[in-house]
Amino acid sequence: MTRRKFAKAVSVGAAAAVVAPALRAQAPPPVKALVFDTFGTVVDWRGSIIAEGMAWSKSKGVTVDWPRFADRWREGYHPAMEKVRKGQLPWTKLDDLHRMIFDELVIEFGITGLNEAEKDQWNRVWHRLKPWPDSVAGLTRLKKKYLISPLSNGNVLLLTEMGKNAGLPWDLIMSAELSRHYKPDHETYLKAAELLSLKPGEVMMAAAHGYDLKAARDCGLRTGFIHRPDEHGIGGPADHAKPGDFDVVSSDIVDLAQKLGA
Repeated sequence: MTRRKFAKAVSVGAAAAVVAPALRAQAPPPVKALVFDTFGTVVDWRGSIIAEGMAWSKSKGVTVDWPRFADRWREGYHPAMEKVRKGQLPWTKLDDLHRMIFDELVIEFGITGLNEAEKDQWNRVWHRLKPWPDSVAGLTRLKKKYLISPLSNGNVLLLTEMGKNAGLPWDLIMSAELSRHYKPDHETYLKAAELLSLKPGEVMMAAAHGYDLKAARDCGLRTGFIHRPDEHGIGGPADHAKPGDFDVVSSDIVDLAQKLGA
């Protein structure tokens, strides 16, 4: 090697030695925990409510448009939380908001003769929602490599009983109730990272809803999209994402686990 080539090689090597640490400093921290939106992402709220409604109608001999009932119940979800967010209601857990909406729907759909115990049992249908076919298997795989938890607007008891009923293998339960802020308020996402003693960038928010992931990303969390085309029924509206829109874009939770090396 000539003196000139040697000097050039030394110069290039020195430059690389300076650049490499800088590149490492810019690399995001490894993900250590995944937190999940639950309604629609992990569990099939619509199909579960329709199934229970149809069984109830058969036992009572009454007719109710249960797909419409389920949709109307869910339609009241965001407006009710918005009242809390704007201070029109004090902090109110989701079980109580669901009951407020249910009491209005009973009148709207002409359902009569329910006693208090029956109304409470109906309101707790949200505690009994069934998982999507891939959810338990996908979460079980992810649990081997990451901490996993719901991060839902559902209250702690709702999510705990849902997890037990559905066999969801959560490591812990995190809820908007812990921060007293409903998603997409930033406090909800940041409280999750704080409770896990992790930096926001070490936590991945996984959801089927773009607004949820965008809010989490604004807080510094990593993001994993899970496609749920049938959340609102076959052919119903659903969020879509293409590779690059979020850190990971997956077809279901098993696919998410595969892409994260779990």
